Amino acid sequence: MKLPRFYPIFDNSDWLERALPLGVKFVQLRIKDRDPDALRLDIRVGLALARAHGAALVVNDHWQLALEEGAEWLHLGQEDLDEADLPAIRRAGLKLGLSTHDHAELDRALALKPDYVALGPVYPTILKQMKWQQQGLERVREWKALVGETPLVAIGGMSVERAAGAFEAGADIVSAVTDITLNTDPEARIAEWLGVCA
Repeated sequence: MKLPRFYPIFDNSDWLERALPLGVKFVQLRIKDRDPDALRLDIRVGLALARAHGAALVVNDHWQLALEEGAEWLHLGQEDLDEADLPAIRRAGLKLGLSTHDHAELDRALALKPDYVALGPVYPTILKQMKWQQQGLERVREWKALVGETPLVAIGGMSVERAAGAFEAGADIVSAVTDITLNTDPEARIAEWLGVCA
């Protein structure tokens, strides 16, 4: 499966209104602390925006809402895998992306035949506290050899300047968060990303 090489992640649908008109075609909505009604609304709005722009929206974590709102894509972390109803997710036909950080997690992920595998953090990240140190480009190379044809997403501390190295190491897709959301001109940064990932 050929997926777009640029995969930004945002924490609310307002960002999608800014990013999708610029040509972003594969994007994740990762919402953490929000009340259930607001969360559902954000997912619903995000799905409508993505469809209007011919893009794929990946819902992070909230698998029940993803099913109820008719999402096509879902991303789960390893902790979320423990609680998710994987048979129901598969019956609904959702495409699935999975986070991995070590060999045991990769083995678990590959056994589920995901539609992509994410490896991170490739570089130090300020987004969240993690028990894993930076993985580095050598780990990206190793992971690509192990995942084979499954698309590999490099995430964590990624920037426009670091994208080429990740692609050279074997990543199929590069994911960015704060390189966009903390930029003084996010739209211009997204345009740069689309350029290096073309």
